[in-house]
Amino acid sequence: MISVCMASYNGERYIKEQIESIMANLTEEDELIISDDFSTDKTREIVAKMQKQYQNIILVDGPKNGVKKNFENALETAKGDYLFLCDQDDIWEPNKVEVVLKTFEENNCAVVVHDAEVFNEKNEVTIPSFMEFRGSKNGAFKNIVKNSYIGCCMAFKRELLEYALPIPNYIEMHDQWIGVLGDLHGGSVFKKQVLFHYRRHGDNVSSMSHYGVFKMIKNRLFFVVALLGRSIRGKRKLTK
Repeated sequence: MISVCMASYNGERYIKEQIESIMANLTEEDELIISDDFSTDKTREIVAKMQKQYQNIILVDGPKNGVKKNFENALETAKGDYLFLCDQDDIWEPNKVEVVLKTFEENNCAVVVHDAEVFNEKNEVTIPSFMEFRGSKNGAFKNIVKNSYIGCCMAFKRELLEYALPIPNYIEMHDQWIGVLGDLHGGSVFKKQVLFHYRRHGDNVSSMSHYGVFKMIKNRLFFVVALLGRSIRGKRKLTK
């Protein structure tokens, strides 16, 4: 079973196109979890209309505590064996799930990350390979020093939630956290195939720019402290 976990907030411009591209990848046994942080536009209305067409779209109320905790809320709700993260404003290729599941099967890994092309509001491709742009590759140390995990290109096995949840409040983002834990518990594979079209526009939550040196060092220290704390705690039993 596949669970796609989306965090949404005021995504009326693009969310319908994104949902349609996701549902083209799923069977009736799979699910799309949308954790909406109480959008003030027509996002929830659009999702409600699409639920009439797709019974496996599940809309849940977000925690109103930022995008990181909104994703955590979706992950807590998910029941799938394989979990896919996604944003509200991108486009999936129709074979994304098929290719990612085959990559899991061939490599027996915990996390799969695939490539993406980046395009702008004029539908112009600005970065043909996000992996090349980011210098993406696996390895816990590498991705603590310079993160190359991006949530909207990631999928992982459910068992990884035993280590990942809850996501620590004081780390920067969820995708690096899950990816590095995947490196440590089962391994991660970077698939150099574009399966996703990454839309960049003025309302994106994530940034493609770097922080200042002081904040970068502080973020890494907090991240290492969080990893040490989670290694001491060990696994958390999941309910399904």
